[in-house]
Amino acid sequence: MNIAVSFPHVIAIVPAAGIGSRMQSECPKQYLAINGKTILEHTLDSLLAHPAIRRIIVAISPSDRFFASLPVAGDPRIRVVVGGQERADSVLSGLQVASDAAWVLVHDAARPCLHPDDLTQLLMLTETSRVGGILAAPVRDTMKRGEPGRETIAHTVERQDLWHALTPQLFPQALLRDCLVRALGEGATITDEASALEYCGYHPELIPGRSDNIKVTRPEDLALAAFYLTHLHNEESA
Repeated sequence: MNIAVSFPHVIAIVPAAGIGSRMQSECPKQYLAINGKTILEHTLDSLLAHPAIRRIIVAISPSDRFFASLPVAGDPRIRVVVGGQERADSVLSGLQVASDAAWVLVHDAARPCLHPDDLTQLLMLTETSRVGGILAAPVRDTMKRGEPGRETIAHTVERQDLWHALTPQLFPQALLRDCLVRALGEGATITDEASALEYCGYHPELIPGRSDNIKVTRPEDLALAAFYLTHLHNEESA
């Protein structure tokens, strides 16, 4: 497929070292099953299916006892590294073995419903941007700011120009590494990769993405993800 030729060397990093405590399950949420596969397998499959993704680095917990048993673990395009307690630590572990990549794409382990069209649109940034960007969805709901320490409304937040940050997030490999190292070294709060670049004065682009690219966080998300995955697979096979 010609699409692979039009993109530079892209390596995906999937931080998968979290324990997912809000799922109230006995195993990390990325290993819960949806439609016969674990969430992590669906996530990796969505990346492996795109010809522009040459390799995937999966950062797992040092105590992980699940990943090695997954069929996808034997794919030669996948490499495993030991992650850290924080997301940024896992991404940095991945970056250490991705130094040959011009660009890196970071995707949440618990976002199994990534649409290939969204992934392609994000990857197009490699042709037009020196900073990179993220998939994001405009905020549709009325947003409320709560009072500190209380479950009461302080005020309504203007939703114009507010976006839900999604993943994947795509950046030049060296730039992301340098920004993460600087931000962490200076004690900045890093909630996603884009926030590290923001801290260093960069302005990543917002690429409008589908709202069904959900992150499985709570038990009720499983049924919704199963619904979206079924429709996505039906669309691909049509």
